[in-house]
Amino acid sequence: MQNDGRARGDQRSTRNSGPAVVSREAETAEIIRRVGTDRSRSDVLIVTGDPGAGKSMLLDLAADHARGAGGRVLRAVGSGSEAHLGFAGLHQLLRPVLAEAQGLPSRQRAALRAVLGLEECAQTPDAMLVGLAVLTLLSDLAETAPLVVVVDDAQWIDRGSLDVLSFVARRMDSEPVTLLVGVRTAAALPGFDKGYERLELGPLDAEAANLLLDRQPTPPTGRARVRILQEAAGNPLALVELAHATAIRHPGGSGVQGPLPVTDRLERIFAGHAADLPEPTRRILLLLAAADAADAPAAAVGLPEADDEAWVPADRAGLVRQDGSRISFRHPLVRSAVYHAASFEERRRAHLALAELLREEPDRRAWHLAAATVRPDQDVSAALQQTADRARRRGGFAAAAAAQERAAELSPRREDRARLLTEAAATAVFTGQLGWVEQLEAAVRECTDDQALLGKAALATGQLMSLGSHHTAAFALLMRVADEVTVARSPLVLDALAAAAVVRYYSGEESQQRQIQSLLSRMPDDAAGAALRAWVLVVSDPSGAGAVLTPVLPGLIAKAKGDASRLTALAIVAWLLDQTTLAARTFDEAFDQWQACGWLPDGLGCAAGWTRLEQGRWAEARSVATDIAAMASSAGLDHAEACAHALDATVVALLGDPATARRLVERALALVDPLESRSVAVFARRALGMAAVAEGDYGTAYTQFRSAFTDDGDPVHYHVSYTLLAELVAAAVRRGRQEHAAELLERSARRLGTGMSARVRTLIDRGRALLAEPEHAEPFFRAALKEPAGEQWPFERAQTQLDYGEWLRRQRRIAEARPLLSAALETFQRLGARPWGERAQAELRAAGIAGIEAGDVIPTAFAELSPQQQQIVQLAARGLTNREIGEKLFLSPRTVGSHLYRVFPKLGITARSQLRDVVEGILSGTGVQG
Repeated sequence: MQNDGRARGDQRSTRNSGPAVVSREAETAEIIRRVGTDRSRSDVLIVTGDPGAGKSMLLDLAADHARGAGGRVLRAVGSGSEAHLGFAGLHQLLRPVLAEAQGLPSRQRAALRAVLGLEECAQTPDAMLVGLAVLTLLSDLAETAPLVVVVDDAQWIDRGSLDVLSFVARRMDSEPVTLLVGVRTAAALPGFDKGYERLELGPLDAEAANLLLDRQPTPPTGRARVRILQEAAGNPLALVELAHATAIRHPGGSGVQGPLPVTDRLERIFAGHAADLPEPTRRILLLLAAADAADAPAAAVGLPEADDEAWVPADRAGLVRQDGSRISFRHPLVRSAVYHAASFEERRRAHLALAELLREEPDRRAWHLAAATVRPDQDVSAALQQTADRARRRGGFAAAAAAQERAAELSPRREDRARLLTEAAATAVFTGQLGWVEQLEAAVRECTDDQALLGKAALATGQLMSLGSHHTAAFALLMRVADEVTVARSPLVLDALAAAAVVRYYSGEESQQRQIQSLLSRMPDDAAGAALRAWVLVVSDPSGAGAVLTPVLPGLIAKAKGDASRLTALAIVAWLLDQTTLAARTFDEAFDQWQACGWLPDGLGCAAGWTRLEQGRWAEARSVATDIAAMASSAGLDHAEACAHALDATVVALLGDPATARRLVERALALVDPLESRSVAVFARRALGMAAVAEGDYGTAYTQFRSAFTDDGDPVHYHVSYTLLAELVAAAVRRGRQEHAAELLERSARRLGTGMSARVRTLIDRGRALLAEPEHAEPFFRAALKEPAGEQWPFERAQTQLDYGEWLRRQRRIAEARPLLSAALETFQRLGARPWGERAQAELRAAGIAGIEAGDVIPTAFAELSPQQQQIVQLAARGLTNREIGEKLFLSPRTVGSHLYRVFPKLGITARSQLRDVVEGILSGTGVQG
């Protein structure tokens, strides 16, 4: 319940103030504490409760307290009719500060203005850049005073705005910004459903409910009081309104009947209040009820009778409140009651009146016309299609799909309805809402037998399903689409096969590869589909396609310059072919164009993180994992989230934190079925194996690595399993399982044949060296280290150097061992691989190297920083400003500055100008020790 800021009359003011002071002392104290004057922290609080529980009242109280303490408040209130308008919530929130957004960096400013519809854009604004713009703006606003952002009725905030707010919430660090989100208890809130504290407003207890009734202007008594207490069930708004209605209409309470659901009952009460108002007042109330939040000012002044006097009866009845020139309903249930109590014809006239008032707002006008239309209407359908186009260009995919769906419903021609529903399904893929996409696909099937449209709609479902955890069903659907459109030689065949290849990678199922190859062999080999064909071949069978595609890959990447989507796809291909340096360079180029990032991770999106891990850029790998996990969790994409946790677990294990690695693996495996997601399963076992190695538990390590292969020695996953070969052998040697490991290693080498990459070849050579008799091991060590491409994988190369150095020392070739052991130690220290560094140090001591202290193998102060701090330090050392660093890492400039302030003492420096020398020293292996 909300307080009325402009209550006329002591009686109404008393009635409205009741819930604010009854049995909410703890909740009030908690929310006031959250909006205190602490400028050293940010905060996010989700306030939940049933309608009428007092969420809006608490949020109002927090906003008033913040203003009274000298803070600044931004507010947005969701509404059901506005949920389909892309970024409407964001526009409502930022409208008071749009002038201050002019100070944003140019790309951020352009992206923000584009999604808000304030200027046209040639390309869809990058979602993460929009989020960064809002984060930077809020940080700038908080420079002078603490900022409180209040979002009420968040269950009705449009998805685009909600995604931006979720992005901001994840990246707020030391900003003096408090985000308060009010939402109904049962409502889903993507992006905020886990990881944030919640303040639940439950029903009042009997004592508090009675106290609230006693504070009403006319406290109910006798049978009426008993019935009100029973029917209100502790809901503060129900208690107040039932008491008010009883006092006015049924003295003594004889007319209060039940039971009815609280929401329905209250709507009827409010509708009864409205029915007694003068006709002009009822007309403008309905106009206000039909309006969206942004349309309310037009509704309030748009009709001749909408003057101040017309609003007075509604104000006296407790239905509206006035804040300056702004008039709004006192509670969403009032709006609902007024709107639904009207006849359809009355509602239609209200929407037509609003459409006329909003001729300069084409998107809002289109939706009001649609609300006033029940029969097919080509003009209204066309207006909604234009709205969808504008929303899609702004990145408002949920709004675009909703507009396309409604445009289809109003289209007079059956074929147009099918086309628009198909387009809506393809657009809705980017919302991550699988249920919606499936509904749209079903609607397409009901209104057409056009195979091209049916295939496109089914493809949309399959593409989104592939990012979930049910890969068998996703693959079957995608292959059905490909098979059905093969006869028509449709380009959809390769699109479906490309998505099916991703599912094949996730699942690792061999039978799927045979199905893909069978269908692909029936497709003509034309130039137009060359890129997609290459993608299908490599993703589904990298060892089979590597020999042909590796030589031509740099040329394909060169031709893709400027096309971030193609660059990203080719970067993934390069990663799969173990062209790690090329993959990293291509990912960097794609990301710099701001088009490769988005709310939904692309197929094999974690490839960027694995590339950075393999290249020794571990902090960046963890950042990729964090971002994908957050986005996937928000969208409900379990498999993508599991991939990210497995990636993060691997880095953490290498850094020497086995306990955290195991927790991350547990989270990953809880999200998927290991038999449906073999890639995640093997990546997870790899992380667990490395965690065991870090602890010196080689028995457990061998068990984990061996589980990447079947009992017969075949790979559980055709790509990931082979990356464990050398680790498996190393653990086997320490546990006396050489014979089994040798058999598996050679079986893998035969299976791969000439298709193995340089990386896998070096891993096999390392394994053979460890397994060989002492007199035969050296050629394999030399072969593993002579490969020039090996510099791409510094950790793996350092492991081989360590193994070779150990072997040389045991052969009493001490002088030859020392350089290898020193090089390995330097790499491990630079990367922060503490357990491996300790082992290298022990070998150096055994080799007679004096002067190495125990502290030398502790990771450098740089390695002890968080992944994000490491990236910030490196970028600052290159001379980038805080704002430029924030743009690259999707952080606010204030957060960047706060991190630098905290790391300077850890690095032993006092000025930014010293960072370059520190970083260069660290990367050369001579950096500051912690």
